[in-house]
Amino acid sequence: MLRLMLLRHAKSDWGDAARHDIDRPLNDRGQAAARRMAAYIGDENLLPDLILCSSAQRTRETLAYLLPVLDGEYQIRIRPDLYHQNEDTYAPIIRKDGGTARRLLVIGHNPAIEETAMSLVGSGRGEDIEDMGTKYPTGALAVLDFEAGAWADVADESGRLDRFIKPRSLEIPDE
Repeated sequence: MLRLMLLRHAKSDWGDAARHDIDRPLNDRGQAAARRMAAYIGDENLLPDLILCSSAQRTRETLAYLLPVLDGEYQIRIRPDLYHQNEDTYAPIIRKDGGTARRLLVIGHNPAIEETAMSLVGSGRGEDIEDMGTKYPTGALAVLDFEAGAWADVADESGRLDRFIKPRSLEIPDE
């Protein structure tokens, strides 16, 4: 079984109009959400073998909150194409570059994160699928399981949505 975790970056700061989009950092609310999601990922043992992360500042900062909870061996690949292709689905990147990972985490942007999740999900709790398709907020995480043996074999609508978690539904961990 393969497990795909799709994490949208946490809320970013729009305060500096001169800053390029790729360089926007997390705002205070985003930092709190990233901390909550990191604690959840650690507590739920949703630990990846491979992380594909957009090269944008806000995705790398979201990743930084995860690093303390990660355990065991894993690889991180910072991917400019996850930033530049954020208007498309990430499915081709996942199929091509998932490698031998059994548990893959992608940290990226909307609309690509939502479109990827919706194109790959085929089953799961209807309320969660509907919720995910209605709004995939910043910091949200979808976890999909596949019966495929390799990422290249993951077909559209073949995933089972295990869960869809939003940061606001989680308690704030102790600092």
